[in-house]
Amino acid sequence: MFKKVIFTSLCCLLSVSTAALSSDVQSDVQVKKQQFDMDNFITFGGKTIKHVAVGYESYGQLNSNKDNVILIPHYFSANSHAAGKYHSDDQQAGYWDAIIGPDKAIDTNKYFVISVDSLVNLNANDPNTITTGPSSIDPDTGKPYGLSFPVVTIRDFVNVQKALLESLGIKKLHAVVGASMGSMQAIDWAATYPDWVPRMISIVGTGQIDAWGASMLEQWAIPVRLDPNWKNGDYYQSAPPTEGLISALMFITQAALTPEFFNQMGDSPAVAQQAGQAAALQDINHSPAIVSWLHELAKKRVTLMDANHLLYLVRANQLFIAGQQQDLKSGLQNIKAKTLFLPASNDRLLMPYLAQDAHQILKEQGKDSELLSLAGPLGHLNGVQLISQQGDKIKQFLAN
Repeated sequence: MFKKVIFTSLCCLLSVSTAALSSDVQSDVQVKKQQFDMDNFITFGGKTIKHVAVGYESYGQLNSNKDNVILIPHYFSANSHAAGKYHSDDQQAGYWDAIIGPDKAIDTNKYFVISVDSLVNLNANDPNTITTGPSSIDPDTGKPYGLSFPVVTIRDFVNVQKALLESLGIKKLHAVVGASMGSMQAIDWAATYPDWVPRMISIVGTGQIDAWGASMLEQWAIPVRLDPNWKNGDYYQSAPPTEGLISALMFITQAALTPEFFNQMGDSPAVAQQAGQAAALQDINHSPAIVSWLHELAKKRVTLMDANHLLYLVRANQLFIAGQQQDLKSGLQNIKAKTLFLPASNDRLLMPYLAQDAHQILKEQGKDSELLSLAGPLGHLNGVQLISQQGDKIKQFLAN
């Protein structure tokens, strides 16, 4: 079973609509992308974006008091397609379909669940993504922003979400739940707007990006900047920096997985069909089979993504600290929510100590915080593909 799901699992980093790798039956619930627009958005850095448009999806029904809302911020390479399908014949449902839906851990018979495309979303060329970023048209010039687009932060993602919720008449959340970059948004919500957030779940997450994490993120940006087609971000009228972006996606995929996963992948049919090691011995331009396979996997999704958007997402993550204070203790001080941290024990991207640090600080501050671990062979991706293992705990946490 493990080898049968390996290929689908890796695709979750490069696709925004991937089925969960569990035995759960995928939902037949159909959803549609909606659009939210706002003018003159002021970033955390004090810059003005004259027009912002983001997509969003919702599942379940908003009750009359508008107090049954669960917000699902998404991870780095995803968009707001968290559950359900766009069409009944779609092969794959949203990335957390295993836990979002009728009678599931995040029960859409009870809750109104909403997920929003981030600013500078990586999948800027995907027709199922609506985002504003460097590839968008600057209304002042009639041309793509490129690197003139202002630097944005996790706080800016949160503030766009808050504006959307307020436009729907929502004044408070039931909970905010996110994985990876989504967990950063979740904890920043709780730290910045404590009266909005009574419950927060951080999955394979962190309260801040430390020096190690910021350095790892920079590895994803370097291939794009070194691609001669990047042209300092001014490539929208010419060939894009495709090879640089492919290389970045290869690094992202490996960082999100484990040596165990890759070593088993090396024995799988998908890799065995590639050129053998003999070719790599005879010609320096031939890569080992596992590297060629990883390159082809990244290549399958690169046309839907934008290289500048990747750089901006990297920077938003590098700048992250909950509450945007000078230190994490200060940043977490205002949190009123009860919190649940679900790190993956073998996560090599956002390592477990990051969640443990935030959890411990909250405990020392007298806050209600729990921490449990996710297991499985997928490392960071346990938080996306194998999340249903903690489905009962999530359901119980949301109910209390």
